[in-house]
Amino acid sequence: MAESGLLTIAEAAAMLRLKPSTVRSWILKRRLAYCKVGRLVRIRRADVEAMVAASVVPARPSPVSSC
Repeated sequence: MAESGLLTIAEAAAMLRLKPSTVRSWILKRRLAYCKVGRLVRIRRADVEAMVAASVVPARPSPVSSC
């Protein structure tokens, strides 16, 4: 299923290195988009990657030392 771009909750959790309960919580809080396929919940790989990209905190530039 992962090749099609749809992930199970367990696959999304493994991709993010989180517990499946955390991914379920994010779904309930609407922090992570999901698809319903019948009774099954699936998460688009692109949505997981977009969430990661949106959560990146840039590094601070190193201070220039005056010698």
